[in-house]
Amino acid sequence: MATTPVAISCDECSLEETGACDDCLVSFLLGPPSGEAVIVDVMEERAIHLLHEAGLLPEIRFARKAG
Repeated sequence: MATTPVAISCDECSLEETGACDDCLVSFLLGPPSGEAVIVDVMEERAIHLLHEAGLLPEIRFARKAG
């Protein structure tokens, strides 16, 4: 698990504008992409992981674009 904050930006995601967006944690929590990155700190990431493991949240589907 990461020890530094994670920035998730739809603009940088290789799954942008695919069906993956429908089940993305960012879309689930914040609605449609706004162009702003979401910053998730270590404690939030742990909480997200636990909620996902309990079946209460979708997984983080972010995959940074190559390049």
